[in-house]
Amino acid sequence: IGLYYIRDVAALWAGVEHTLASPTNKGEYYLTDAFQHMIDHGRKILAAEVAGWYDCGKLDTLLETNATLLARGAARRRDFPGVQIQDPVYIEDGVTIERSSIGPNVSLEAGTHITDCAISNAIIGRDVRIAHARLHGVMLGDRAKVEGLSGTASLGEDSEVSAS
Repeated sequence: IGLYYIRDVAALWAGVEHTLASPTNKGEYYLTDAFQHMIDHGRKILAAEVAGWYDCGKLDTLLETNATLLARGAARRRDFPGVQIQDPVYIEDGVTIERSSIGPNVSLEAGTHITDCAISNAIIGRDVRIAHARLHGVMLGDRAKVEGLSGTASLGEDSEVSAS
């Protein structure tokens, strides 16, 4: 997955220098060639088991990662009158929710205000305003404003969408 801990830094630099002095491999230099040089010169490289890889490079995998983290203990629930919450969720202090359904797998940052919505599988930034929306599989940046939208969206900071 691209995570390395190298104790013998001098041997690593010797491997890197050797690799850079060698012809390229398909026009590129590979760190694994430096590792092979280390092994060829008597160094041992050990592998460690990884329990999971949590990708945040695309919206769908970011939302899957959010769901996994919430399910594994990062959830934080707050209750609101007249609001249905389906765990797991993460709701920071300073969030306001009225007449809505939230969750599962929703993270809401401080200052966000949600009214008359159904939101699931979402990451919502700070100070976001959402009204009369049905959202699933969304990521909304800080200070985004959404009204009347139904579906999936990925909006950056200070974006506005109105489907009404």
